[in-house]
Amino acid sequence: MTVPAADGVALAGTLTLPADPGPHPAVLCLPGSGKVDRDSNAGRVRMDLGRPLAATLAGRGIASFRYDRRGVGATPGDWHAVGFLDNRADAEAALHALRGHPEIRPSAVGVLGHSEGAVHAMWLAAHARPAAAVFLAGYARSGEQALRWQGTRLADTLPRPIRPLLPILRPFAARQVTRLAATTTDTARIGGMRINARWWREQLTYDPRPDLARIPVPVLAITGAEDVQVDPGDLDVIAQLVPGGAETHQTPGLTHILRRTDGPASVFSYRRLLRDPVDDELLDTIARWLATRIR
Repeated sequence: MTVPAADGVALAGTLTLPADPGPHPAVLCLPGSGKVDRDSNAGRVRMDLGRPLAATLAGRGIASFRYDRRGVGATPGDWHAVGFLDNRADAEAALHALRGHPEIRPSAVGVLGHSEGAVHAMWLAAHARPAAAVFLAGYARSGEQALRWQGTRLADTLPRPIRPLLPILRPFAARQVTRLAATTTDTARIGGMRINARWWREQLTYDPRPDLARIPVPVLAITGAEDVQVDPGDLDVIAQLVPGGAETHQTPGLTHILRRTDGPASVFSYRRLLRDPVDDELLDTIARWLATRIR
């Protein structure tokens, strides 16, 4: 399935339908940040979230749509020049297209996002009135505050031989963020690398809390207790801000990449953890919750 963005760019994706005849309830699935495709894969870093999530939802009678980001997979464009707000606008366009599909029941379309996608799902839940919303590892503070928390948490998980370098690494990282915030172009060279500067500027300044406070639909928010990229404590903020309350789960052992770990949380374990599939219990929890809210 290909859907038109607001500026006419064709967002290429996959519409997964249940075996039973439609029209079906459906969910728009939004990936995390980075140069990711419809299955949340970025090159050799393969989250492989899209297919098992779609299959689990279809097993509960729920259709789903997921798509390649601009400049990734079958969607044209320059990924480096795409902003955070562009990603949000594309998500809104995809939601509109999904509601208009003949196999989909327009009044029964929800949104689900992971990481950056969860933050866009918060905005959609407040402004586009989906039937329900699921936030996986979504933060509830400004992007800059979320980045600073992440930096501190990641520093705590560094191997011991590297920790003596922290007094040098921290000021260096702070300078790079300051340089990014001061840019005015879509892309910039930072540390010799081409960076999607506009995405960074927009992400650092956006704060989802005002949108959380105006969400009128049911919300499920899940963050792993072993997430080192998003503060699991933000679940409490989400529950407090959503007017009707939100069902929240801080899942023991679950990491940001939606796999469980038996050891200390660390991004250095991601390569090993990604050999396993996305946590089955997580997928089942999501599908069961959605099946009772978007019928």
